[in-house]
This record gives sequence, structure tokens and C-alpha cells, in this order.
Amino acid sequence: MKELELILAFRPDPIVAPGSFINVATRAKGRLLDGITAAAVSMLLGGCSSAPSRDILGSFFPSWMICALIGMSATVAVRALLAKAGIDAVLPMPIVVYLAFATAFSLAIWLLWLA
Repeated sequence: MKELELILAFRPDPIVAPGSFINVATRAKGRLLDGITAAAVSMLLGGCSSAPSRDILGSFFPSWMICALIGMSATVAVRALLAKAGIDAVLPMPIVVYLAFATAFSLAIWLLWLA
């Protein structure tokens, strides 16, 4: 154990400035936390391997992208209807309203189609 502490004490650390003093126990604890963090991240990302996707003309697309495109298309259609009715000119913040429409349509399509 003493040899390991000596090796760790003289090993250069890229975070610490050269010539500065750092406790060996603190350095070992930091490396342990780095290892634990790496293990936790890899375990959490292991559930992302089966993302829902759709086969379109032989190419796989993520389902969220298709829902977003449908939501944007529906928003463009709603904007055309609002402009024809004259409501588009009196909207207080049109970009926020249309962003809310796109989000609502995308999430509604996601819920109806994939849930």
C-alpha cells in the first residue's frame, strides 16, 4: 500500500499546478469519484439503446423527428388559417404562440401515435 501511495504522490496530475502540494488521500478520493461517475453515466445511458424509430424508404428515422416535422407542418397550416381569418395580425407575440403550437402538436402526435 505504501508503494501505491508513493506512486500516486509522484504521478503528475493535469489539474494541479506543478510543484503544488496535494494530499494523496484527496487525490485517490477524487479518482474514485471519477470512476463512480463514469460507471453511473454508463449505466444510465444503457437504457437509451432502443430508441423508437420508423423505417421510411429503407432508412431509419427517430420517431421524435417525425413528430416534430408533423407538428411544424400543422403549425404552418394553423398559421395560414389564422392569417386568413385576420387573427394573425393581432397576436401579441407571434413567435411564442407559434412555438407553443408546434410544441403542442408535436407532443400530441407523440402521445396519440406512440403511447
